[in-house]
Amino acid sequence: MLTAPASNGPSQRLTLPWWRDAVIYQVYVRSFLDSTGDGIGDLAGVRSGLPYLKKLGVDGIWLSPFYPSPQHDHGYDVADYTGVDPVYGDLGEFALLVGDAHRLDIKVLLDIVPNHCSSEHPWFQQALAAGPGSEARSRFHFVPGRGPGGDLPPNNWHAMFGGPAWSRVTEADGTPGEWYLHMFTPEQPDLNWRNPAVGALFDQVLRCWLDRGVDGFRIDVAAGLFKHPELPDSPDPEADARTRDSVNPLAWNQPEVHQVWRRWREVCEEYTALDGRERLLVGEVSVPTAREHALYVRPDELHQAFFFDLLGAAWDASAFRTVITDALRDIAGTGSSVTWVLNNHDQVRTVTRYGESDPKGSGLGAARARAAALLMLALPGAAYVYQGEELGLPEVVDLPDEVLTDPIFRRTGSRARVRDGCRVPLPWSGHASPFGFSAGTQVKPWLPQPGWFAEHATDRALADPRSFWHLYREGLQLRRGLPQLGEGALRWLESPPQVLAFERGDGLICAVNFGTEPVPAPAAGAPLLSSGTCPAGTLPGSTAAWWVVASATNPHARPISSQ
Repeated sequence: MLTAPASNGPSQRLTLPWWRDAVIYQVYVRSFLDSTGDGIGDLAGVRSGLPYLKKLGVDGIWLSPFYPSPQHDHGYDVADYTGVDPVYGDLGEFALLVGDAHRLDIKVLLDIVPNHCSSEHPWFQQALAAGPGSEARSRFHFVPGRGPGGDLPPNNWHAMFGGPAWSRVTEADGTPGEWYLHMFTPEQPDLNWRNPAVGALFDQVLRCWLDRGVDGFRIDVAAGLFKHPELPDSPDPEADARTRDSVNPLAWNQPEVHQVWRRWREVCEEYTALDGRERLLVGEVSVPTAREHALYVRPDELHQAFFFDLLGAAWDASAFRTVITDALRDIAGTGSSVTWVLNNHDQVRTVTRYGESDPKGSGLGAARARAAALLMLALPGAAYVYQGEELGLPEVVDLPDEVLTDPIFRRTGSRARVRDGCRVPLPWSGHASPFGFSAGTQVKPWLPQPGWFAEHATDRALADPRSFWHLYREGLQLRRGLPQLGEGALRWLESPPQVLAFERGDGLICAVNFGTEPVPAPAAGAPLLSSGTCPAGTLPGSTAAWWVVASATNPHARPISSQ
């Protein structure tokens, strides 16, 4: 339960840029709320859900792509970067959404996809028609094949979603022609950022949406964009690979990409200079180490980049401590703030991931997910929360093959790493599908909702003070009200091997018991907030808790235990 903390004076975050310690809620538009009854979420649905998000206490929202698209990868194959797909609404509805969000003091971030576009984008259609050697083809990676007649792909690169990273086109005269690069699917051709026209296009795209009032951008595949200019074979071919992480050093993390982020930062700074509102650039940066990650958030590049190592860490106190230490040393050391995530639209939901053999995670998985949420909210920096995590939603692991839409499944025939299970439309109310997600009761959502979603519906969560929702809300309230949280120092405390304990600022203790057996609490008295039942003096297994303790500036807070 939430207890009112003793005051430590005015919050220092009043003088900081809003994004440094913001908590942003990721809205997967297609699955958030359907206003039209077609089974697909839309912008009007997001707008109607804003009061819910305001009550939860988030600082902003990140909207998944809603641009015109053939939906081969549900919007990450963009056919028009400056419009709205009719399935999601129109520009008028977008303007209403931004206006309502700003009236509620909620920032709006858009998802922008600069590494690749749709094969139906006008540029790619022009490239197909123009033929080899044309200016239109130079905006992409069109090259001849290898072997007799050019029948073999230009190199051994593999696509992230399975299969080769190359497809061959048929030329206008009907003959087999050049090959083009697509690091995801054939419907998502990679843009050639060595052609200045590509950078000029995205300058226009940024300004278009900044002129419409957005507060910043989440950048898809931010370590991509540039490929080795000679397109040589990868030293890590993995010929039988199905799906791959960003391990090909010739296709990812090329040094030239930093020039793009410096340019985009300049554009954002221009708008900030006009009205004082700081616009945010946060990148999806998948690189091997925190030190490489830090290069993307230098003062003249991205403001922030998602730090995924916490998401991927094993449920182990030592593993979490190493991840946190590396991030604070290498990333916060640049002057940026770490951007923590536990989940997103590409990952197995936290409850299931931590639940080991129990997909629904009703016991151990739920307890660990609650503890991890409190830990994340206590760390210095910003945090992103994927929709449904505040409801404790598990992954839907038994969707039938015939309803799966993820291109990973289409490309590989395997359910491994398929992402549909975390994208099932949210349950809002009632006891049967569509659970208030759609305007009509007989509507079939674009992905089927299981009957047990009723247990996690928003109306039940709001009515139950012990729910995930209330834990998140209370954590967000304290995070906003306590000057020790958000930005500021972190000091590790001595603790048993299975416990992670640290102090934030002047007298806020956070401890997480990664084990299964209770241990003595690091502070006396009942905690300010805990992820589970936490008797005074004890920290149960799979539980996190916060305490405010005595300090020179806050002598009325609870004293540190002598244990």
